[in-house]
Amino acid sequence: MPCPPAALADWRYLLVPAVAGLVTFFFHPSLDRKERGINVLDAAGLALFCVTGALKAVAFGLGPVPAALMGMLTGIGGGMLRDVLTGRVPLVFRGDLYATPALVGASIAVVGHELGLRTAVVALPAALVCFVWRVVAMRRGWNAPRASVSSST
Repeated sequence: MPCPPAALADWRYLLVPAVAGLVTFFFHPSLDRKERGINVLDAAGLALFCVTGALKAVAFGLGPVPAALMGMLTGIGGGMLRDVLTGRVPLVFRGDLYATPALVGASIAVVGHELGLRTAVVALPAALVCFVWRVVAMRRGWNAPRASVSSST
């Protein structure tokens, strides 16, 4: 019988997001003024979780492409949940460069693993690429390309 995901089997994995959610709920007016710093911390979380998710997926036997996709989903999932719980449209649906840096970071981690590199050697550069890309995109207002909508009359 397969074991449940670590986040559900060990309460400590849920402690940090639960505390962060409670702090945000009770102190949101003062946190709104610190949104820029919070977004940088969110970028760090995105980088950490996309790489961790991808490497965990590889460890459980997923191939390179599914592992990279799983890493991306792991990375963006927390931000999507945060946005939904705060009544906002998730960043990933607004066109922000959010999922793309996560996918690239997860892919770098998977490729490094496939090349036989040690986890520590793979994880740091992969997370750094994701983090830097996301922060630069926020600061410069970069967005993901969108399909053009043509109106026919």
